[in-house]
Amino acid sequence: MARGIYIHIPFCHQICNYCDFNKVFFKNQPVDEYIEALGEEMRMWASDYKDHKIETVFLGGGTPTALSPEQLQRLLSLIRMYIPMEHVTEFTSEANPDELTEEKLRVLYNGGVNRLSMGVQAFQEELLRNLGRTHSNEHVFETIKNARKVGFENISIDLMYGLPGQTMEQWKETLAYAFSLNLTHFSAYSLIVEPKTIFYNLMVKRKLSLPGEDLEAEMYGVLMEEMEKHGYHQYEISNFSKPGYSSIHNQIYWDNDEYAGFGAGAHGYMNGVRYSNIGPLKKYMEAISRGEKPIQQTHVETKQEKIEEELFLGLRKTAGVSKKHFYEKYQCTIESVYEDQLKDLLEKELIEDDGDFVKLTRKGRFVGNEVFQQFLL
Repeated sequence: MARGIYIHIPFCHQICNYCDFNKVFFKNQPVDEYIEALGEEMRMWASDYKDHKIETVFLGGGTPTALSPEQLQRLLSLIRMYIPMEHVTEFTSEANPDELTEEKLRVLYNGGVNRLSMGVQAFQEELLRNLGRTHSNEHVFETIKNARKVGFENISIDLMYGLPGQTMEQWKETLAYAFSLNLTHFSAYSLIVEPKTIFYNLMVKRKLSLPGEDLEAEMYGVLMEEMEKHGYHQYEISNFSKPGYSSIHNQIYWDNDEYAGFGAGAHGYMNGVRYSNIGPLKKYMEAISRGEKPIQQTHVETKQEKIEEELFLGLRKTAGVSKKHFYEKYQCTIESVYEDQLKDLLEKELIEDDGDFVKLTRKGRFVGNEVFQQFLL
């Protein structure tokens, strides 16, 4: 049963140097036609999840706030038309601080959005320039002030560390700025240089100066300490919240539960099948105009793959993986599948087992990806 809905808006006014998501420049794109196609895709799926208890809706991108107020309004009306909203408790929109006018904030809020997730990344102009970001600190402060004025209480910002040229002093300064905003939630990620990005091309040409692994690990250590000191609970490797404000939508991914994905290049997981949509806009819209679901690839999950993902994703949560829940879901114990791996990781003090949950230790969080790899059978 799907618990969440992800909706992809692939338009950006500016392409960031590190981003490898499915996105296109906003200018001269068939934006209105795309929104109508999205509505049509949601309509096609409506009978598949009409009996599902949908808890979350997430507008991601690209940048949903690249749309005009009128386009946002149309999108939100289509969502309400085709998605059963009676059980939805969290409706998130990603946003860029320099695009979020008070008018757009009102449209989002009146359309049912109750959580904003803003890409801020850093509070130093030179770092933002290097990333290809177009906002200033003033945009961030102003947008948060306006969002609160409109009625938003649940506001999250994304931060990044391990950036080209970033020093520990700058990272500490970024955190200090972030805490001064008194928000409910933070996500903080180390930079991963993905293929097909501007940063990747620079790295290949040896023109990208990144902090070393040691400094990056130090930055992560400082992040965890400062978040705890300021009353933010680390509920996942990269996510921190005030009590009651952890992201329900992202929890669906980490719980390895099902969700529907709509839009060009979106991914979904329904009825034991993982699928991805056609990426190029024109081809996505052509499929819909023919009355077809715009699915490019499907993969029926085997029991082994589901078990691997349960550990791979579940160990991202600081609460870890519930042994009872694992047994109920797969009719076997974690120990019967992973006896050697558990023994090895326990000895290395990278995981702990309290009898009910298997979870990463603090030491394990620094090498999370290495731990997760151990659970690929």
